[in-house]
Formats: sequence, C-alpha cells, structure tokens
Amino acid sequence: MKTISLLGSTGSIGKNVLAVVRQFPGRFRVAALAAGGNIAELHRQVLEFRPGCISVADEESARLLAEALPREDQDRICWGPEGILRAATVPEAEMLVSAVVGAVGLLPTLSAIAAGKDIGLANKETLVMAGNLVMTAVQEHGVRLLPIDSEHSAIFQALEAGRREDVSRIILTASGGPFRERGTDELQEVTPAQALAHPNWDMGRKISIDSATLMNKGLEVIEARWLFDVEAERISVVVHPQSIVHSLVEYIDGSVVAQLGIPDMRIPIAYALSYPERLGLGLSRLSLSQCGNLSFAKPDYGRFPALQLAFDALAQGGTKPAVLNAANEIAVEAFLAGRLAFLDIATVVADTLSLASNGDEMDLQAILAADAQARTIARERITDKQQSGAGRG
Repeated sequence: MKTISLLGSTGSIGKNVLAVVRQFPGRFRVAALAAGGNIAELHRQVLEFRPGCISVADEESARLLAEALPREDQDRICWGPEGILRAATVPEAEMLVSAVVGAVGLLPTLSAIAAGKDIGLANKETLVMAGNLVMTAVQEHGVRLLPIDSEHSAIFQALEAGRREDVSRIILTASGGPFRERGTDELQEVTPAQALAHPNWDMGRKISIDSATLMNKGLEVIEARWLFDVEAERISVVVHPQSIVHSLVEYIDGSVVAQLGIPDMRIPIAYALSYPERLGLGLSRLSLSQCGNLSFAKPDYGRFPALQLAFDALAQGGTKPAVLNAANEIAVEAFLAGRLAFLDIATVVADTLSLASNGDEMDLQAILAADAQARTIARERITDKQQSGAGRG
C-alpha cells in the first residue's frame, strides 16, 4: 500500500486524486491533507480518509475545522506556511501529491524532496519558478518526480517508446480555450464568467483563465523544459480543440508517438500514483469513430501573446520565469475581481517582465525575491491601469 500526502485536496485535481484513492482502498492511503479555505469540503474528506495531519490556510480556518471535528481529531490540525510544510513531509508518507495552484507549491515540494519523498506533480508553478533547482534536488536525493498534468503525463508515456537521446521534439497540445475563434476586439470585452467556461476540462478558476489566455500552455512549456531536460527550441505547441491527443513526442527518425484518451484527469493521476503499473479505472473508452475529425493548428501569438511571453521568459532564464508566474497570478486575480480587462492580463505580465530584475535560477532566495518583486510591480501596473480608466470596475 502506498501512503500519500495531498496538497490542494479540495481543488479540482485534489478531488480527482481522492477519487482514485477511494476507488482503490487497498492500494493507497492518505497520511496528510492540506487545503485552503474550503472547510466544508475538507471536513468531509477528513471524516472519510482519516489523515494523521490536516493543514489549512490560516488560524481562523483551523478554528472552524476544529469546531466541526471530534475532540480527538483536533490535535491533527495545523495551519499556515508551517502547516503545509508539515503536511508535505509527514514521515509516514512515501509520496507527496502537489495539487495546489500557484507559487505556494514550491517550498513544500522542495521540502518533500529533501525528506526523500517521491513527487506526483500537478503544481506546474514549482518547475516554472525553480525548474533547474528542483530537478537538481530530485537527482541529489534520488527521488522520482512523476507528472500529473495531462500533457506532461502524455509526454512521459510517449518517451517510453524510445531513447531520450533520440528525441527530436516535444509537442504540447492546447485546446485553445473558449476563445480560440474570437477576434481581438471581442477578446477585449471578455468577462470572467465567459473565461471560466472551458469547453473540455473541469478545472479551477485560475487554471481556467490561464487556459483562456494560453498562459497555461506557456507555463507547461517551461515545465516541460525542466521535467524532460529538453531545450526550449525543441518544444512546440499546437492547438487541438478536441483534447483527445494529449501531447506527442517526435523522434529523430521521423516517428511521432502520441498519447490519446478521453479528457479525464483520473487517468494521468492514477498513472502517477501507480507507476509503472496501470490501474483499471472503469472509465468510458475512447472511440475514435465517434470523435470525428481531429484537428491541429498553429497558435495565434498575436491574439494570445501570453504564450510568447512564456517562451521569452524561458529564453531570458534566471529568475524571469518566476517573474512571469508571479505577475500572471496577480493579473489573473485582478481580472477575476473585475479590476482588469482580459487582454490586459498579458500586458501586465509583459510590463512586469521588462521592469523586474533578473537573478540566479539556482538561488532559492533570489527566486523568492523575484517572486515578491514581480507581485509588487504587477499590482502597481494594475493600479495605474485602473487610474487611467483601462481596467474594469
């Protein structure tokens, strides 16, 4: 039986992780759960999975959860940055599954690696911010980092068809989000509700907006560069609206190996949890005859500049990818709050990239400092836009 710690248990990915655990109670056990402020959902999870450690965002959330739990369970609750680190490194867990969203996932993942835990990674921001540092730590501590994102899981599986030195190119597929056929004028008027309505995947709010801007694919490009040790020049993106081909690997002989499947996150989650085995999930099978035509197209970098910004940040190197990520988190938050127009998400990120300093990508403190500086600059740019009348609200 494999024992796991799960960060981000009440989010979309976290719930799917627990669905796999629930389906295979003889294979997996939950040692720790960490969540933010969704106390009602976390309460249900705690009663079902009985973890030895429970972490929440802050002391008030801890108080609310404690009031809902029996007295004997209350000592298992912790909170804040120390709480999530404790949940990530509980001794009895063999694997950390990081399903949190954003920069908050970096330090717990590094701590779990240092503690000798294997990592199931759905928190792409960890590798965006500190890919070189994290993968170096993975090698030094002799642990495995297994991808949970559907695209990176697809690449991971396709890479088993050949030798790494024979890989010519990695091809990430993107659904294109809900606005792939809209013109620039239409995009300026996009509302948060429209951007949250992803056509294929059931995702959290932040990731849904990133998918709509194509920043999510940009972050995945940076993640793939470090996860698979492939230079940016050998990573490309194609828009594939059907979300059936999850990604592809091209080899030097011209062979292209793809991983296909229905768009259900339980498939890559189960593969990461059980690797190298596969689990019979009982899901509906892919029927190519019912899929109809599968189409592929080049991304439109003019209408969706966020993807190019990610390539630019990766090319600049150093702490620029951390700057990109932090600025995007702030800009998306402002858009969801109605304080920024959809197209201005990329504008704020671009401005922040140009204004922020660069640092050493192998220095954790430099990465954290870049993250903090970028958030300050992005907030200032958003305020400037509001005062000039460019933002919403």
